[in-house]
Parts: sequence; C-alpha cells; structure tokens
Amino acid sequence: MTTIVSKAILAASLASAVSLLSLPQASAGGEKEKCWGIALKGQNDCAAGPGTTCAGTSKVDYQGNSWKLVPKGTCTTIQTPFGPGSLEPITRPS
Repeated sequence: MTTIVSKAILAASLASAVSLLSLPQASAGGEKEKCWGIALKGQNDCAAGPGTTCAGTSKVDYQGNSWKLVPKGTCTTIQTPFGPGSLEPITRPS
C-alpha cells in the first residue's frame, strides 16, 4: 500500500513540474521599451555608443547612450544616481 501511495505522490509531483514548464516566462510576454541610462557597466542590451559593438559593452554604470529593455511604462520611474531613466539617449557624466 505504501508503495502505491508513494508512486501516486511521485506521479503527481512529476505532473505538476511538467505543467509548470508550459507556463510562459514572466519577461517573455508583455510590451517592452528601450530605457536609456539605466544599465550597469557591461549589462546593457544594446547601443552603447562609439567604441562599442552592442549588448554587454557599456563602459560605465548608467551610460546615457546605452539602453536596457524594460516593461512598457516603467522606464521613467527607474531612478539612478543621475536621475530617472529616459526614453531617448541622454548625456550622463562619465
């Protein structure tokens, strides 16, 4: 009897785990927008200005000409030591 119950619990656990795999990722859905000046050094999604190629190439924290994708409508609410994020490239101290 214990073996049957153990197998049933294992089967239910496995079924639950497999069903979780089919759920969409939280960041996969929803609209995104580019937010300039919020990325930490080397963590930008793209566009990091002259001398850089793309993702992960920003040279300083909060570089004004590099951006990260964020949920739409949240960019200008993100605060940095230099002020809020921007929907356009901005000038920041280097």
